Amino acid sequence: MQPIAAIEKYDHLKRIITESKSAVVAFSGGVDSTFLLAVCVDQLKDKVLAVTADSEILPRHELGQARDLARQLGAEHLVIESKDLETDGFKDNSSVRCYLCKKERFIKIKQIAKAKGFDRVYDGSNTDDAEDFRPGRKAVYELGIRSPLAEAGLGKSEIRTLSKSLGLVTWDRPSAACLASRIPYDTIITRLALEQIENAENFLRQLGMRVFRVRHHDTMARLELGEKEMQFLFENNLFDRIVHHLESVGYQYVTMDLKGYRSGSMNEVLPESVLNDTHR
Repeated sequence: MQPIAAIEKYDHLKRIITESKSAVVAFSGGVDSTFLLAVCVDQLKDKVLAVTADSEILPRHELGQARDLARQLGAEHLVIESKDLETDGFKDNSSVRCYLCKKERFIKIKQIAKAKGFDRVYDGSNTDDAEDFRPGRKAVYELGIRSPLAEAGLGKSEIRTLSKSLGLVTWDRPSAACLASRIPYDTIITRLALEQIENAENFLRQLGMRVFRVRHHDTMARLELGEKEMQFLFENNLFDRIVHHLESVGYQYVTMDLKGYRSGSMNEVLPESVLNDTHR
């Protein structure tokens, strides 16, 4: 049974969405944007367009999942090209990398919405995002993108609970992030590094792992694994297989971070002054 607070927020979300006659949803296929798209389709029917930005930093399996989910939800789906490595300043990988990326993408999405006559552009930010370092939020504010989940007061755990009640397969899907987030700030982002990271993470996924990151430190891969994944690694003695594969894609050293998986762990090295800047 859902908590009353979550139900009230869900009703609020539906009211926010129905205030618009039509909407474009920035759609990654993750937990939040899938839930948002499902509610938009339920409330606005065929007056919804899901837009996914495809680029070098988006893992191929996530693009496939986004296509499948949009089809399952009955939403019109448009995949646009976003050449992030060509965006000024992006590959320099400063602490505002996400801002540069989001701004470029949302400008394109707003242009699509205007050309096709849609009232609003929505993104899947939720209330928990305000507690994390999210420089991309600045672009959302600047461009007037609406965040209905956050406006309705919904956090990640509530979104997962509601997603489960709606029968969405994403309800327990691990949080996702672009491939660039695996590279330390101020380290140049290259196509080769992105390919190495994706190849390495695909291998861990094929082994049956779900919660993990391969952090890229030039010639070294630092594995962050969830608690179950660590246990799985030891119980099945997968060390040699993992090392052999990661060496085959170009890493000289393969290490495991004993702190385990932490979302946004690359932010740990940023100064407090940067982390406290919410870009609102």
